[in-house]
Amino acid sequence: MKRATQATETPQVGRSVPRLESWLKVTGRAEYVHNLRLPGMLYGKIFRSSVAHGRIKRIDVSAARALAGVHSVVTAAEVKTLVPEPYYGPAFHDQPVLAVDKVRYVGEPVAVVLASDPHVAEEAVHLISAEYEELPAVYDEVEAMTSKAIVHETLKPAGTFPDLKHLKGRSNTNVALDFRLRRGDAAKAMKGAERVFEHRFRTQQVMHTPLEPLVSVAESTDSSLTIHTASQSPSFVRIEIARLLGWPENRVRVRVPFLGGGFGAKLYIKLEALVAVLSLLVHRPVKVSLTMEEQFFTITKHASTFRIKSGVTRDGRIVARDCEVWWNGGAYADIGPRVTQKSGFTAPGPYDIQDVSIDSYALYTNLPPAGALRGFGIPQLVWAYESHTDMIARELGIDPVEFRRKNLLREGRPQATGTRMKDAALEKVLERTAALLEWEKPFDHGSGTVRRGRGLAIGFKACIANTTSLAAVSVNADGSCTVYTSCVDMGQGSDTAMAQIAAEVLRMPTESVTVVHSDTDVTPFDMATLGSRSLFHSGNAVKLAAEDAVRKLNELRAELKLAADTPIADVFRKKYGMRAGSVMGGGNFIPPYTPPDENGQTENATPFWMVGATGVELEVDTETGRVRITRLINVADVGTPINPRIVETQLSGGAIMQLGFTLFEKMLFDAEGQLRNASLAEYKIPGLLDLPAEIVNEAVVAEQRSGPFGAKGVGETATFGVSPAVANAIHDAIGVRLTELPLNPEAVFQAMHK
Repeated sequence: MKRATQATETPQVGRSVPRLESWLKVTGRAEYVHNLRLPGMLYGKIFRSSVAHGRIKRIDVSAARALAGVHSVVTAAEVKTLVPEPYYGPAFHDQPVLAVDKVRYVGEPVAVVLASDPHVAEEAVHLISAEYEELPAVYDEVEAMTSKAIVHETLKPAGTFPDLKHLKGRSNTNVALDFRLRRGDAAKAMKGAERVFEHRFRTQQVMHTPLEPLVSVAESTDSSLTIHTASQSPSFVRIEIARLLGWPENRVRVRVPFLGGGFGAKLYIKLEALVAVLSLLVHRPVKVSLTMEEQFFTITKHASTFRIKSGVTRDGRIVARDCEVWWNGGAYADIGPRVTQKSGFTAPGPYDIQDVSIDSYALYTNLPPAGALRGFGIPQLVWAYESHTDMIARELGIDPVEFRRKNLLREGRPQATGTRMKDAALEKVLERTAALLEWEKPFDHGSGTVRRGRGLAIGFKACIANTTSLAAVSVNADGSCTVYTSCVDMGQGSDTAMAQIAAEVLRMPTESVTVVHSDTDVTPFDMATLGSRSLFHSGNAVKLAAEDAVRKLNELRAELKLAADTPIADVFRKKYGMRAGSVMGGGNFIPPYTPPDENGQTENATPFWMVGATGVELEVDTETGRVRITRLINVADVGTPINPRIVETQLSGGAIMQLGFTLFEKMLFDAEGQLRNASLAEYKIPGLLDLPAEIVNEAVVAEQRSGPFGAKGVGETATFGVSPAVANAIHDAIGVRLTELPLNPEAVFQAMHK
């Protein structure tokens, strides 16, 4: 496909450029790890634990090894011959490559069968048997605080990230991290309040369910290792694998092509350590590709319990808030401690409250590990504090929108951490949502068995801090451009956005820019694609790199005594006498950050704030409890949209995903920790028939002054307010208040008939 290379004065930021990779995807030519085949490659299939907590007494792999076509069977014993301490993790080095000595949840990897035929490997897995000495288990996050069932006796902090350097955990307890924030004197202010409201809310464990399951391939020599993987964090994978093996980083290469969705499931180490060790043990390429069912046993979203208490004046001013949040982290910490800390400090909500007390706990339990999932803990919190907000307003007889107006944080006012709000369009987003709902007009609540209701909710999120992104921009002799970044495009359109940013600086069409996919031997360091940080961090790095390239081009023009508007191709032709040469620009971006003190106070908690609101109109069938969303409104502050069309699809995509978590998705465990619905036949994600009849997506006019061309991330923003907006609308329709997700027909029906 031909691409233009001529200069242009047309702005590239703000264009709804079709995604640069769209042609590859619709023609089936896009590169995915699932399609990768290497000469001599072996396929790995995993034998998993059948008990939630137990010491491994015996693993019998003899029958599996004897099966024709099986190359080898690997357990922790073989792994430890290569890696004596085979533990990894971004917060704690607590997760083994394969279970060592004991298992901590049903589905934990215990052994791997390798064969040239994946079907043979799968058959052999069924021939493995294991015996366990079962131990007491704990599944509930609140119970885990005091349970005598201890998941990890000792903890080894990873020390990887600056904001988790203090991480120690509590040995011989299930507390991986307890985050504490104190501002003013919440207890004293609560005593002086005219009204006090206290509620408890719960969320369930759910799955990311990217339609491309986790997959990794490793190929090795005696001195090098290349990992092809579906990962959102190739730079971290390289660092962690090198640490695990005791190798210098330049011996480890990590390549990431396109991802078929990620949503947080493909962050940090998932299968990469396993395939790396297997390949080095057998001296052949090894591929491990999970089934959809196996994803349920790999990484999930935190279930949570949130106790929230507010002191309020009679006229509706919130004067104090006391919050306790318990996060169910499952058997391994993954990035749960960061979720606990970073999300925990926003538990009071986007409100101006002088006296605040927050305790947020990351707990180990004997369930599958939990980590980042689109929103990084914020949807769980907004579910609670925006349901709580409506409950207070209605109890006081105050309109819910007016109650929010009265308490909303304004520009320049300090949030609970002491960090002042800036470039966060809370008022605009709230007012626009109310306007689109026509909140001031009378609403028809219906009659008969079908009742109608409407509700809204607003939430906000702090971006992960402090993290680094690097980028490089190469301007070629024909005037085209190549961007090198380890920012991963997992469907969110980041490749196109990065190309637009570079093109804007270089004054060339976006179509003249190519983005090189993440390859740690080629593309520079990027912390990870997570938390809606990529557009802001990587985008700023790309902008800086492009500006560096422009500076060098201008120096070249000056050296050759050429006019400032001389076309790039003519500059190179004048310099080299032919079409030759290139100019490389580099950019390094890390925003400022001040670590919180012992009370959680800091003048700079985040480089930017994400703000989103949801409005919902729905119908409730009072005979069945079925809820049907008729209208879904998503309003967000995304700063300046780099690509308006992609922003729109991100808003609808995030909201629909959260709608599934709100109305029906839930992982169902029995009393022994066995998952009972680990398939898409039984675990239902939203389908076409579940979508609202009308979806409205809108970005308010705003600017993130520190962002690239005024922009900031959007991928999580529309997830924030969906759950409480639906619950508030259900209450508006039938007068029933639900405090636990999901809001399925059974829950609604039972609540109506209590």
